Amino acid sequence: MPTITTSDGTEIFYKDWGTGQPIVFSHGWPLSADDWDSQMLFFLRQGYRVIAHDRRGHGRSAQVADGHDMDHYADDLAALTAHLDLHDAVHVGHSTGGGEVAHYIARHGESRVAKAVLISAVPPIMVQTEANPGGLPKSVFDGLQDQVAKNRSVFYRDLASTAFYGFNRPGVEAQEAIIENWWRQGMMGSIKAHYDGIVAFSQTDFTEDLKKITVPVLVMHGDDDQVVPYEDSGPLSAKLVQNGTLKTYAGFPHGMPTTQAETINADLLAFIRG
Repeated sequence: MPTITTSDGTEIFYKDWGTGQPIVFSHGWPLSADDWDSQMLFFLRQGYRVIAHDRRGHGRSAQVADGHDMDHYADDLAALTAHLDLHDAVHVGHSTGGGEVAHYIARHGESRVAKAVLISAVPPIMVQTEANPGGLPKSVFDGLQDQVAKNRSVFYRDLASTAFYGFNRPGVEAQEAIIENWWRQGMMGSIKAHYDGIVAFSQTDFTEDLKKITVPVLVMHGDDDQVVPYEDSGPLSAKLVQNGTLKTYAGFPHGMPTTQAETINADLLAFIRG
């Protein structure tokens, strides 16, 4: 399997297919590069070079004990882009991956970056604070950690079956294969990485990161996102970046790149070509 070794000795798995302008995909918690299957194949067939990695502790990357925070996530992504010598890259991040993309660009600069896309993404900050009164109480995320620690297999199955894809909404038919694939990806990773990652995605404040980004940014968010609530995320991020566009999807769930791949892929393509 293709891997790189970061400066702290962590092996990061990645996929790298095709030629042309690179599109780099950063996945959500607690998944892997496989969550981008629909996008990877679509953009490969459109003539792009497509790249996706498993975040440290996730998927096929090393299950290290430490470094499950946004600084390490961003530095790992920087190590990958440097190893592959990517230029003019479009970075696409879903959920936690959106935070990773924002922090990477702010922390490592825009010299290799052409555009960025934040899909159902966690920025600016998820947890409720004095500065972010619309966020979710810290107790919500403490509860997530508790469920991961007690029985993450059951928790992952329940989350994929309900809120993540909106399968708990009236008239929405649950797709068993999608649920099983989500569970498979989650269980491939490390419980320690997933436990720590909840703090990383919920408590990291990306406000200053977003303000530093000058490249064009497309913010895509469903208004029925039950995981990263719309009002405290997408619209705020689009305003904070210097060149942002918000695209809101009526009724779409958190996992819309999978369940609404045709729509999401078409809009991504239009933005990248625009």
